[in-house]
Amino acid sequence: VQLQASGGGLVQAGGSLRLSCAGSERIIGSYAVGWFRQAPGKNREFVAGINWRESDTRYADSVKGRLTISRDNARNTVYLQMNNLKPEDTAVYYCSAGPWPLIRGRYWGQGTQVTVSS
Repeated sequence: VQLQASGGGLVQAGGSLRLSCAGSERIIGSYAVGWFRQAPGKNREFVAGINWRESDTRYADSVKGRLTISRDNARNTVYLQMNNLKPEDTAVYYCSAGPWPLIRGRYWGQGTQVTVSS
């Protein structure tokens, strides 16, 4: 497994979760890393990404101000801190790595379910 996602769960609206994406140094050290999500009946959409070398970040408009992406170089891990969650954030979240600005992922982890109850 090249990317390992974890941290999903069930939370009430307004609550918080932190997702983690751990990967090999070969991938994490070479590509931007981020998150996409797919809700039932909808297309997969970009959520947030971080450029590993330069710490540039990019967010979907729907999550700006609520979600924060960060990295831990020593652990080859990227985190997505999710605050003030809304029911519309409910989806399967996928960790991905690819060329910046991460329009499309090249490597994918398994999904982790995030469910926000109202």
